[in-house]
Amino acid sequence: MKLGMILQSNKPEHVWNTFRLGITALKSGHQAEIFLMSEGSELETIPDSKDFDISTKVVEFKELKGAIYACGSCLKIRGKEESNICPISTMSDLLKMVESSDKVLVFG
Repeated sequence: MKLGMILQSNKPEHVWNTFRLGITALKSGHQAEIFLMSEGSELETIPDSKDFDISTKVVEFKELKGAIYACGSCLKIRGKEESNICPISTMSDLLKMVESSDKVLVFG
């Protein structure tokens, strides 16, 4: 199964749970992609905490070959650019992810 996830939140627990599900799917032999939009595009600025090791989850997700994309317009509004974590993407890229996914979940 291919799982498409849209992350629209910068709340640490939402982000942490999104990546936990993606990691679980990848470890179970599924494909997983995460599209960051709205506040979710702030992923790199969300600090780790005692309860939410977000940077560790992002690294693990990427190591398991999970794909992460970020909305270019959302990044631009926030004065951000492409990062090492994910490429800048468009609504057309999001549409392709939705069309090619068996299930799409929205977090946030």
